[in-house]
Amino acid sequence: MVKHNNVVPNGHFKKHWQNYVKTWFGQPARKLRRRLARQKKAVKIFPRPTAGPLRPIVRGQTLKYNMKVRAGRGFSLEELNAAGIPKKLAPTIGIAVDHRRRNRSLEGLQVNVQRLKTYKSKLVVFPRHARKPKAGDSAPEELASATQAHGDFFPAVGKEQLTQLVKVTEEMKSFDAYSKLRLERTNKRKFGARQKKAAEAEKEDKK
Repeated sequence: MVKHNNVVPNGHFKKHWQNYVKTWFGQPARKLRRRLARQKKAVKIFPRPTAGPLRPIVRGQTLKYNMKVRAGRGFSLEELNAAGIPKKLAPTIGIAVDHRRRNRSLEGLQVNVQRLKTYKSKLVVFPRHARKPKAGDSAPEELASATQAHGDFFPAVGKEQLTQLVKVTEEMKSFDAYSKLRLERTNKRKFGARQKKAAEAEKEDKK
């Protein structure tokens, strides 16, 4: 007999939970399969870098993420032009191009132009036909010593912000930040009224 004001027992024990269990026993084999696929791809695309084309350094969108840098979709036409690389040649030598991107800051433009120039200085261009090298192809000595770049060969890393230690002065200690903020807030709020009052007083003086 059930006593007191408790929940009436109503156990749900026929759910066949074994049918809904997700196992992960294929993970070690999948790891090996992926590794072999990466190796096959590297052999297939040799001598191109395994990480894909070179991409620009861009900043994250919005106020929350704009202090972080990341790899962008492709270099803008302005950046390619500044680095002296034709836009039609760029994709053929492993440089990603994004014709929609615009350069909003001079600093960002300079960083990516320098990135392109560094890449260009280290670039080894193989001829399409080994017996018929064309202008712009690398010398045979460079081709013989060329190696394939594995992993991130030009990682998108921003400049490290160095923190400077400053000695606390008596002026800093005596400064009342709260009062200063209150004063400036008041000045901003009353700016219009004070300006109007001053203009009226000037008008009265002229009379």
